[in-house]
Amino acid sequence: MSENVQVKAILVHIEDRERELSDQAEQLRARIEELTGQLGEIDAESENLRITHKTLLALPLSPPAAEPDRPDIPEYPAYQQILTALADTGRPMRARDLCQALDLPILPKNTEGIRSKLKRLVSRGILLEPEPGLFARPGA
Repeated sequence: MSENVQVKAILVHIEDRERELSDQAEQLRARIEELTGQLGEIDAESENLRITHKTLLALPLSPPAAEPDRPDIPEYPAYQQILTALADTGRPMRARDLCQALDLPILPKNTEGIRSKLKRLVSRGILLEPEPGLFARPGA
């Protein structure tokens, strides 16, 4: 019988210990579930930051705000000569006047060629046409 009491005591001790371990395991499982949720949130935010970083690196760089946008001036010498002649006179000019300033014969093909170039410069925002057939540099 004494063994039976000792066995019962051991069994009670084992049951108590099993309950303690079961409670600890349940607490750890709850903590793991909480940490898993937090880890998922951190992973999601990290992924969003990675995508944002990648997207920002892929964006084309815009010119600095301090530098105003300059229109593209055609590289052909005739355009440069027209702009130089307009800058030298400092006043609006007509196609015929530009032909004279550029030492071109006053022929319809020359005046029409110059007028076409002037219109192209106006369409690109490089020149202004304050009135039909009169061309000027902005601010002139």
